[in-house]
Amino acid sequence: MSDQKTLAIDVGGTGLKMLVLDATGEPVTERTRVETPRPAEPEPVVSALLTMDDAHGDYDRISCGFPGVVVDGVVQTAPNLDGHWPGFDLGAALRERFGKPARVANDADVQGYGAIEGKGVELVLTLGTGMGSALFVDGRLVPNLELGHHPFKDGKTYEEWIGKAGREEYGKKRWNENVGEAIARLAHLFNYRHLYIGGGNAKKLKLELPDNVSVVANRAGLLGGIALWRD
Repeated sequence: MSDQKTLAIDVGGTGLKMLVLDATGEPVTERTRVETPRPAEPEPVVSALLTMDDAHGDYDRISCGFPGVVVDGVVQTAPNLDGHWPGFDLGAALRERFGKPARVANDADVQGYGAIEGKGVELVLTLGTGMGSALFVDGRLVPNLELGHHPFKDGKTYEEWIGKAGREEYGKKRWNENVGEAIARLAHLFNYRHLYIGGGNAKKLKLELPDNVSVVANRAGLLGGIALWRD
């Protein structure tokens, strides 16, 4: 169907976001947001999403970005949420509770679909509660990259240095310096044509970015949802 509408969901460590997209990927409802429940376990999160659904009217299918490794709709890791997620079939839970077809992918992967041009090597970083990452080659995704948990420096990971906890621990100036250092290191690692930076903390960057690095709107994490239905 060429006129299908997609309910796009973004599950985050601090917030849950939702809107409906038309067949071209344009929003047809206002974005809604609620705080991620605590504890952020599967049932409270799915229930909170179901409550948000009332504000978005009719739609045909669901796309969901999740902060962790997802394989065939099943969560493998969820480092910034509470326990009990590994092994949870989020895709099946959404289909059952919402009564619509649903697809789930890593949130940075989804955000990347909403930001990339589809040319050459493109890298996406999301700066939020943690640090998400996605790699694309000529528009094709290399799924579940999870760079945030790789070693960065001084025995700590990228996420520990430039995630939310790192920003709170090191302060704004040092955090910006750390992000700049991470950008330089990843440029040599991937030799990307372009790097896109999104996520809730991207707007807090106060450093001069290279010409092939740009900050993208946070709603890209929702707008990319329609790409999960491209066969």
